[in-house]
Amino acid sequence: MERSALNGKISFDAAGILQAPREISGTTMHPRVSVIVPVRNEEKYIGACLTSLLAQTYPMELYEILVLDGRSSDGSREIIRRIESASVNVRCLENPAATAPAAMNIGIRSSKGDVIIRADGHNFYPPDYIENCVKYLQETGADNVGGPWSTVAATDEFSARLVAAILTSPFGVGGCSFRTTVKEGHVETVPFGAFRRELFDRIGLFNEKLVRNQDNELNARIRSAGGKIFQTPALTTEYHPVASFAALLKQTFRNSQWHVFSMRQNIHSMGLRHLVPALFTASFLALSVAWLFTPAAGVGLMSLAAVYLLIALVSLRRSLQHGMAVLCVLPCAFWLFHMSYGLGTLAGLRYLFTAPRTVPIRAGQPVDGRALRN
Repeated sequence: MERSALNGKISFDAAGILQAPREISGTTMHPRVSVIVPVRNEEKYIGACLTSLLAQTYPMELYEILVLDGRSSDGSREIIRRIESASVNVRCLENPAATAPAAMNIGIRSSKGDVIIRADGHNFYPPDYIENCVKYLQETGADNVGGPWSTVAATDEFSARLVAAILTSPFGVGGCSFRTTVKEGHVETVPFGAFRRELFDRIGLFNEKLVRNQDNELNARIRSAGGKIFQTPALTTEYHPVASFAALLKQTFRNSQWHVFSMRQNIHSMGLRHLVPALFTASFLALSVAWLFTPAAGVGLMSLAAVYLLIALVSLRRSLQHGMAVLCVLPCAFWLFHMSYGLGTLAGLRYLFTAPRTVPIRAGQPVDGRALRN
């Protein structure tokens, strides 16, 4: 008999027992697909994420969803297990390292697909997402295809809307095309993405030393090997960032500390835009100190501040949809965001001489390993 579960395609035997997962088979036009989802403490989003991945137009017998749980301490594991018990397509695997690159590597080694899609527990996926991943891999010949993020405030609260405004502003995040544009074409990087399995045989798996920036580093290796990365709005997903401005500043400071070490691992993994906030912050701090000794430095400091404020004000027109209250504080929020980013990058200069040491991840911290010993 057939029993409806999530998307109505889950099979049970005559006794009402869930059938064992089917072997994935495929064709040239419809290859086997493995979707890998690194997760830690995502109880607010993981149910909707997996439900969206189970409601795909791609033939259900041709894809699997591997959820790599990094020792979640909230209700994530229970939600995942409940969905796993109802769907032959979902498997929950352990990720003892509790970092995203380790999760991806475990998932790739455990997967059956000819196409590997990296998904995120914070994102929701349109019904044709897997179908379009396969389509654009085939049509473009690219080694990695992905789409822009449609950033949606986590709540309707002011702080959450302020976070969304910063992360969707070209002035806020620089030349990060997947956050600020819906362009179609070749790019340097896309968030997560879809890959042919054989790519990892050619260039290797994810760099597990990089708790952050592992996607940038992988894409740098793709480019160095002569490969192409393609972005299309057909692969747009809905992304929910942190809900508070304070959490964004804390997250930004921790994440940007990895930039210098990422460049040690692969000089091409980070671009100039990743270093601009550090140059701005260093200039601001140097002029502030110099002002104590010479008035000329004060002129330089005021000029730097005036130029920054002018650019921030001009950029506000891109954030009108977030409301007047957000617009009024956005220039100051930009400054705090960029200073946090810059200070984190400067703090990360110590990794020119040593490697970051990760610490056990505390409850409430995400799988991308933002726990960094300071």
